Amino acid sequence: MDQNGFVYLDYAASAPMSEPARAAELAYEGSDIAGANPNSLHTLGRKAQQALEKTRRDLARCLGGGFRPSDVVYTSGGTESNNIALYGISEGVRARDRKRTRVIISAIEHDSEIDVAPSLRGRGFDVEFVRPDRSGRVTAEALEPLLDDRVALVSVMSANNETGVVQPVAELCRAAHAHGALFHTDAVQAFGRIPLELDEVDAVSAAAHKIGGPVGIAVLAMRGRTPFRPQGFGGGQEQGRRAGTQNVRSALAFAAAALDVCENLSERRALVSARANRLYQTLCAEGTGILPTTSATIDEGRLPGMVSIMCPGVDSETLILKLDRAGFEVSAGSACSSGSLDPSHVLSAMGIPRDQALGALRISFDERIAEDDLDRFAQALLDIVRQQNGRL
Repeated sequence: MDQNGFVYLDYAASAPMSEPARAAELAYEGSDIAGANPNSLHTLGRKAQQALEKTRRDLARCLGGGFRPSDVVYTSGGTESNNIALYGISEGVRARDRKRTRVIISAIEHDSEIDVAPSLRGRGFDVEFVRPDRSGRVTAEALEPLLDDRVALVSVMSANNETGVVQPVAELCRAAHAHGALFHTDAVQAFGRIPLELDEVDAVSAAAHKIGGPVGIAVLAMRGRTPFRPQGFGGGQEQGRRAGTQNVRSALAFAAAALDVCENLSERRALVSARANRLYQTLCAEGTGILPTTSATIDEGRLPGMVSIMCPGVDSETLILKLDRAGFEVSAGSACSSGSLDPSHVLSAMGIPRDQALGALRISFDERIAEDDLDRFAQALLDIVRQQNGRL
């Protein structure tokens, strides 16, 4: 519990700043390059550029999959990374091969991809959605019938931002490549939480604030051979792929947070997974009326530190507000679509009935959340559900 008396359990929306990230920002503010433009030719500009390039090396190493520092493009967030990946790569591929006018997106993508579909259609692309199975997993068998030699790009996230279900990225990527299509994955939720399958993907998105870095900075890493049409202009930064003066301060903090989570991934994953499994067992025990959204297990098919449940008979808004009054901060799913009275498009795509989906909750955390805080949260939620359902 923090000093304000709240237990924050919405790390999938945005995680609190980590100590390494804070330290990196403070070091920057006290350095001679603070405020220097990394594109300037003077000495401090060149020093800022050198610091920025080191962050690219660090992030490329953390991403793995053979990505190089020169592949790392800085953006303002995961939303921008996903937007320009869909627009830029699709248009780049079509410019090389005019028949490639189809884009395939999974039906469980973040809104930063789902909401791009109408605009892509307006630019002359046919956009189709590949649906997951009931567990929330998009399979190669489901993708294969949609593939042909007209597909420019396939985009499937590495792990879902509402259910935490990990997707078989390597298999899906191979299926896309067999038809000459390129493959992008949104790894915003997965980066720093699980090992990524990036050896064959053409592009990947990752954001700082999900792993304890600052809000407002992310990357889109693209192989050097990936055709790409820039979506913004002016200045020629990022090798012409994304215009705008780079935020060196935030890049340094992002790299520090990434090194911290990636270097400690195995140990922290085991610890957080154990706590999440215990929470699932308590909340979804027989007689509670609470259901998991997916059969995928945390140990094998789901992100550590993300607990996705449904409380039939109680709507998410009621649960969130009552939990807030009890001192616990959670969400109904993606924070970007909070306030909507409609069921989650992710849960709907999985075939979950509306009455169950309207009672969905997402509890997300990392190793900084103590087990006793999770126990107290579980008791608070169980009490609220019993009261709402009249089982006092």
